[in-house]
Amino acid sequence: MSKVKIPRKSTVVDMTAMTDVAFLLLTFFMLATKFKADEPVTVTTPSSISEIKLPETDILLLTIDKDSKVYFSMDGDQNRITLLEKMAEKYKLTFTPDQKKAFSLLSSFGVSIKQLGSYLDMDAEKRKSYKQEGIPSDSLNNELADWVLQARYTNKDLRVAVKGDGEAGYPVVKQVIATLQDKKVNRFNFITSLEKADN
Repeated sequence: MSKVKIPRKSTVVDMTAMTDVAFLLLTFFMLATKFKADEPVTVTTPSSISEIKLPETDILLLTIDKDSKVYFSMDGDQNRITLLEKMAEKYKLTFTPDQKKAFSLLSSFGVSIKQLGSYLDMDAEKRKSYKQEGIPSDSLNNELADWVLQARYTNKDLRVAVKGDGEAGYPVVKQVIATLQDKKVNRFNFITSLEKADN
């Protein structure tokens, strides 16, 4: 007796739909991802057990490095341009449209208002290697107070955060806190690295 031959079926699987989905996901993540902005200095924050998270937007960040230099950062491109215009008006300075555009793209900065124009004229690579002196925040020349005040006028929903290096000098941290309190900013967050709580 002859054997019955079973017809062989193709084992090819159509991957077109899966490939389309993979490319759509890849495109979505490429367009939706926000990269962390470069910081001008590396700060080693002290540790704490606090687990409060800061919001993603409407943040004014004051960074204090281990050499006790103060850096200023605020999110929102248009907010930064408006802030620069207000500071220029207060200090009777003018900034070109190119300088305003460069300022809107800065993640943070640490130079005095009088040096800011020449700092903004540098190309991006030169700015990264430039040694910033920090924003003046002492009692004789407290530009930081003006930046904080004008930033709050620019964006009423700003939350203030202070990110200080564990080796930063206490007098500078105290001066920054006094500046915030002088400008009626009595609620602000300290950014710390998370430490495991003892049980």
